[in-house]
Amino acid sequence: MRSIGINSYLIVSGILFAIGILGIILNRRNLIALFMAIELILLAVTINFVTFSLYHKDMVGQVFSLFILTVAAAETAIGLAILVSYFRQRSTINTSDVRNLHEEAA
Repeated sequence: MRSIGINSYLIVSGILFAIGILGIILNRRNLIALFMAIELILLAVTINFVTFSLYHKDMVGQVFSLFILTVAAAETAIGLAILVSYFRQRSTINTSDVRNLHEEAA
């Protein structure tokens, strides 16, 4: 049986990171898509930590990946709570409207 090498994991991680960056660059209107792009970037970093942790036979990378996933879950929960609250007030989640809200408060 052939094992998967470190290069395969790094290629998958790089592809996920690139998709996340493209998601941020190409989609600046929808906040949910921005959250998903940020999650893809964090997932790519987590894959790198686990890959190098297994490669060096050290548990530190896996512990860091658990911290990253915990912070990502908290960030998503808080972001979605703010998003739902904003949607109930304005009936939209368009980022340009959020910028206008900031200008109204000033």
